[in-house]
Amino acid sequence: MTPDPSAPAEAAGLTGLTAHQLVAGYERGEFSPLDATRAVLERIEAVQPTVNAFVRVDAEGALAQAGAATERRRRGEPLGPLDGVPVTVKDLLLQAGVPTLRGSRTVRPDAAAWDEDAPAVARLREGGAVLVGRTTTPEFGWKGVTDSPLTGVTRNPYDVSRTSGGSSGGSAAAVAAGAAPLSVGTDGGGSVRIPASFCGVFGLKPTYGRIPLYPASPFGTLSHAGPITRDAADAALLLDVLSGPDWRDWSQLPAASATADALAPGTDGAAGVKGLRIAYSPSLGGQVAVTPEIAAAVRAAVERLAELGAYVEEVDPDLADPVEAFHTLWFTGAARLTQHLSAEQRELLDPGLREICADGSGRSALDYLAAVDVRMDLGRRMGRFHTSYDLLVTPTLPITAFEAGAEVPRGSGFRRWTGWTPFTYPFNLTQQPAASVPCGVDGDGLPIGVQLVGARHQDALVLRAAHALYVSGAATIPAPHAAV
Repeated sequence: MTPDPSAPAEAAGLTGLTAHQLVAGYERGEFSPLDATRAVLERIEAVQPTVNAFVRVDAEGALAQAGAATERRRRGEPLGPLDGVPVTVKDLLLQAGVPTLRGSRTVRPDAAAWDEDAPAVARLREGGAVLVGRTTTPEFGWKGVTDSPLTGVTRNPYDVSRTSGGSSGGSAAAVAAGAAPLSVGTDGGGSVRIPASFCGVFGLKPTYGRIPLYPASPFGTLSHAGPITRDAADAALLLDVLSGPDWRDWSQLPAASATADALAPGTDGAAGVKGLRIAYSPSLGGQVAVTPEIAAAVRAAVERLAELGAYVEEVDPDLADPVEAFHTLWFTGAARLTQHLSAEQRELLDPGLREICADGSGRSALDYLAAVDVRMDLGRRMGRFHTSYDLLVTPTLPITAFEAGAEVPRGSGFRRWTGWTPFTYPFNLTQQPAASVPCGVDGDGLPIGVQLVGARHQDALVLRAAHALYVSGAATIPAPHAAV
């Protein structure tokens, strides 16, 4: 799906270009940030009625920002590497000047001044990125699909009868549909990687603390901010910007060295994986039933990594399913988040969210601490695992996108969204970097994702391996249907 970086910009159309390609076009004078932003706004207008990826689009503000960026580019004085690049932001992150409604009818637009940027948004604004719109989320980001009482159902650009995934479903759908090349999402149990896999784009959950967060997530240290992009090179570029320090997050990590230059389009992908020790776990030791088409596509991606010089071994981490511990942490977070609501306001909530809040309210402090014990032991086990292996490779999900508007696939027997996301939430518990890379489509033309997991702080390594898949062609999949 990623355009060839060596191809003329006009061949793909402005809404089909990566951020790297847009910046290269700006520098060559082929087109301007104003041209790119107008094209993106036209694309949003075309796809929003069917995909429903946006809560709010600020066309006037985006054009003003793009005009200023165009003038800076003309003078040769860009504010940063993303100056003039259109970006969307998930409607869980504060953005000064617009309300952050979080997919909920319980949040009143006039309840706050809305005069503060989240750290990620502040870094984008400081670097001249063009903030074109706010993307949809399930209510408070509570589940792995994107529909809410406030904004309705967000759909998959590959098949609008299917879900985009979630909770950053609006962000992934927007990138896949050509409605801006970059988006900032959040991931508390897979919420960047799930929609990236379903929508055929790249999603990275960095090491916890790599991108500062403020306000703190109600789900605590499970929740990370992360880039959703068209390829790994763009994600590295965006991550470098978003990782800028912010004193409001006491848990932020020290600034990391830049990764974008090493992952520029056209760089040798083999250099990213040669000699790496890669563990390939097709089903976490038989714990997960993976569809045959997904299993075959992921295996093909792993074989490509081996062809590029990685040492690959089929081996499973010492990992029992930690879903009950995750539920304790997740459900109590939801209960705390909604604790202040009146009985009338609770009736406005997504019914599934009401259910997990009631469940969480019934769990004790000892239950919570027991879940923390499971989490700490899981982190120890994965730390030991990574003394032998640089990366763990799994499917991102065991299924492709199912019907839109449902929390679980019909007839699956699953009660909650965690039933079909067993590859994602364990690595929120451990805070490791994990990415979803598109690696094929199933018989219905729906995208398949492969997940790359690194040890804590090895974000650059995960990005390098993902970039190798793009450079080698293993991550290229067909674009969504032109009718979308």
